[in-house]
Amino acid sequence: MSKITFLGAGSTVFAKNVLGDCMLTPALQGFELALFDIDPVRLKDSENILSNLKKTTGSTCVIRSYTDRKEALRGATYVVNAIQVGGYDPCTITDFEIPKKYGLRQTIADTVGIGGIFRNLRTIPVMLDFAADVREVCPDAWFLNYTNPMAVLTNVMNVYGGVRTVGLCHSVQACIPELFKSLGLEQEGVKAKIAGINHMAWLLEVSKDGVDLYPEIKKRAAAKQQEKHHDMVRFEMMLKFGYYITESSEHNAEYHPYFIKRAYPELIERFNIPLDEYPRRCVSQIERWETMREELLGNQDLRHERSNEYASYIFEAIETNQPFAIGGNVMNTGLITNLPKEACVEVPCLVNRSGVTPTFVGDLPPQCAALNRTNINTQLLTIEAAITGKKEHIYHAAMLDPHTSAELSMDDIVSLCDDLIATHGAWLPAYV
Repeated sequence: MSKITFLGAGSTVFAKNVLGDCMLTPALQGFELALFDIDPVRLKDSENILSNLKKTTGSTCVIRSYTDRKEALRGATYVVNAIQVGGYDPCTITDFEIPKKYGLRQTIADTVGIGGIFRNLRTIPVMLDFAADVREVCPDAWFLNYTNPMAVLTNVMNVYGGVRTVGLCHSVQACIPELFKSLGLEQEGVKAKIAGINHMAWLLEVSKDGVDLYPEIKKRAAAKQQEKHHDMVRFEMMLKFGYYITESSEHNAEYHPYFIKRAYPELIERFNIPLDEYPRRCVSQIERWETMREELLGNQDLRHERSNEYASYIFEAIETNQPFAIGGNVMNTGLITNLPKEACVEVPCLVNRSGVTPTFVGDLPPQCAALNRTNINTQLLTIEAAITGKKEHIYHAAMLDPHTSAELSMDDIVSLCDDLIATHGAWLPAYV
């Protein structure tokens, strides 16, 4: 029996969407859907909800929960990863509250920046443990990583984990729909090309019937910037640097040195930047979960429609050899020629029986490549810190981060890193 293993299956709603999609996919009928999570309560919840869904979909997939991770992985054809190490409490709280003491403010803190660095440092050892299990019990599996920080973790799994890994993010799928809806444009028939790095990929080309749509997009964006709206950072970056970015304004506000600045406090209001946005979301999700849990668990008539998540379409394309195009995070094997070969890049990929095959992009516009490299610098130094165990590389990663270095002195950055290491404690045993 073929097998799809879901690591972090306690992410119940996401597991329902991804595995519910699989239940609705003809080519995946009869597959075992193997669930693993370190939280037995959430694991059982997911099993029960998916069992309800199996009944209503009429799927022949077999749902099975595991408390032994290696057994969950044994013989898997595909692995989906959706873990979060350390959770909101204590780790996300620490990632926000300690930097605040130094006057360093963040919005999401899950990709780069000081929060992204430390999220990586506590997640990479767990991912490498996953990789060791995969190499032992399912060495031919495709590993689909949905966990942030996407670029670093996908890089580590490929280079140091020895596992065939593609990173998947919603921002490429959402880019055109969100932009066009915001500007009141019709997206049917639009042709686009997107490439860069995760959360900072670029809408390089956008046209319809052979007509370049960027002049109209920029005209409407400039007009919209005269009023408050939710995407002001990305619009400003597009108007200044020429290209629209895939990931949201709240994320991009902290990827660059231009927007969250103590010397220019008016920028927060001007660009409608939601400081501390991720903790607010976490608290809201925690508060909503109990109500949602009861609704899902108690619904014997639970329904599901196939979502736009890439996972089931990737599995289907490999199983049937019917090609499917995705935006995937892969190693830069000459794909983007003016970004480092050591980097993980986000490029168009074709999926078929051969697996996930990335496509050649060439040079990005020089200003786009330059902005990408500022984030890649921090990513690569974070990996160096995790692999070597050398604390000085944590400092290097933080000192190279655009937002952190724009706000703090080198001495303060070192002190901040030391405080974060001490506060995280057992979550970062290699550095304490």
